[in-house]
Amino acid sequence: MLTTANANATATATTAATAAATGTATGTAVDLTDPGLWALPDTPALVDELRREAPVHRTETVDDGPVWSVLTYRESAEVLRNAAVFSSESGSLLGSGEGKVPVGSGRMMALTDPPRHRELRAPANPFFSKGGVRGAARSIAERAAELFDRAVEQGEVDLVDVVSALPLAVMCDLLDVPEKDRDMVVRVCDVAFLGRTPEERRAGHQQLIPYLLHQVMLRRSDPRDDLISMMATYKVGGRLLPVEDVVLNLDNIVVGGVQTVRHTAAMGLHTLVGRPDLWRKLQRGEVSMDSAVDELLRWTSVGLHTLRTATRDSELGGRMIRRGDRVAVWVWSADRDPAAFDRPEEIRLDRSPNKHLALGLGAHYCIGAPLAKAELSALYTAALEKAALIEPAGPVRHNRSIINFGLDHFPVRLIPR
Repeated sequence: MLTTANANATATATTAATAAATGTATGTAVDLTDPGLWALPDTPALVDELRREAPVHRTETVDDGPVWSVLTYRESAEVLRNAAVFSSESGSLLGSGEGKVPVGSGRMMALTDPPRHRELRAPANPFFSKGGVRGAARSIAERAAELFDRAVEQGEVDLVDVVSALPLAVMCDLLDVPEKDRDMVVRVCDVAFLGRTPEERRAGHQQLIPYLLHQVMLRRSDPRDDLISMMATYKVGGRLLPVEDVVLNLDNIVVGGVQTVRHTAAMGLHTLVGRPDLWRKLQRGEVSMDSAVDELLRWTSVGLHTLRTATRDSELGGRMIRRGDRVAVWVWSADRDPAAFDRPEEIRLDRSPNKHLALGLGAHYCIGAPLAKAELSALYTAALEKAALIEPAGPVRHNRSIINFGLDHFPVRLIPR
C-alpha cells in the first residue's frame, strides 16, 4: 500500500481507525467512497473493525449522498443474488451523483435486471464460455510469453504496461479489429483506460465509441464470425437491438474485459513480488495455477464495490432498507470476511473452497470470467517461466479509483531465468 493519498483521506482514516480502536466507530466515521482511503496501510484494519461492528453501515458520501455499505460476505451475497429486491437498473457503480441515473440504464448488461439482462448477455455468451476460451488458451499463453520475453530483454519495465497489452490484444481478436486499425484502437484504449485524468479517459472513450459505432454499422450489413457482428445482428423479440445499445454494450465489455485483468494481474504480481516464498511455491509447482489465480482474485478484489438500488422496503443485516435506497456491496471487505474464509488475512494460494465475489455472483456474475482467468493464468505463468525474480525498481503508484482499484505504475527489474 502506498501513501500517495491526499491529506484529507489520511486524516479521515486515522480518525476512524482511532474511533474503531476505542469502540466508538460507526458507519458514518469514514467515507469508504474516498478513493484515497484504499491506498492507506491502515485501511484493512479499519474495514475489519467496521465489519465486526455491523454487517451494514450507513455511509454519508461526498458525491453520492447516503449509501448503505455492506461489508460482510453473507449480506453481500444476499444483495448480489436477489435482483428482484436489489436492482442494477439505477446504476451498478457509485460516482454518478446523488439521485442521478447513468446513461445506458435499462440498455446495458451492467444496468439491467433479468430477464432483460439475460437477453443482452445471450449473443456474447459463446465468446466467453469455457469451451470458447479453451480454444483460445494456447494463443493467449503464446501472447503472454512473448510479452514477458520482450520485458526480460528490456530488463527494467513498467509491469502495468506489460500486463495491459494482453487483454487489449485479446479484446481486439474478439472484436476482429482489422490489422490496419489495431494500433489506433490500442492507442485509444490506452488513453481510455490508462489516462492520467478523468478528462483524458473520457476523451479516449469519445474516440472509441465512434469507432465501435462505425464497425457495428459495417457488420450489421456484412456480418462476420466475431463479437461485434453477433451483437450487431442479434434480435430480441424479432427485432435487432438498437445500434446505440449495441455500442454501449460493446464499450461495457471492452472496459470490463481490459480493466479487470489489467488491475488484477498487476496487483497479483505486486503481491507475489513482495512474497518471494509464494513466488517460489508457484515456480516449483507446489500449488496449481488455477487455485492461485482464484486466491489472487480474492486477495486483490480490484473491483472494490458494486451498487444496487432497493426496489422495496426490506431488512438487511439488521438494518431497514427503504425503497429507493442505494446499497453498495464492498467486495473487498466481503472477500476478507472471516465468517466466510478461513484466515482471510493470509494469502493461501491453495485455498479451497474459495467462493470469492471478485467476479460477482448471481445474474451479474462476470460474463468474461473464464477468459479473465485464462489471461491471468497466462500472465502469471509467463512471468514465472521467464523471470527467475522480479525486483522493484522504484516506488509503485496506486490509482485513485473505487471502481477498479489497482496500480498506475509498477517499475520493476526482471532477472532472467
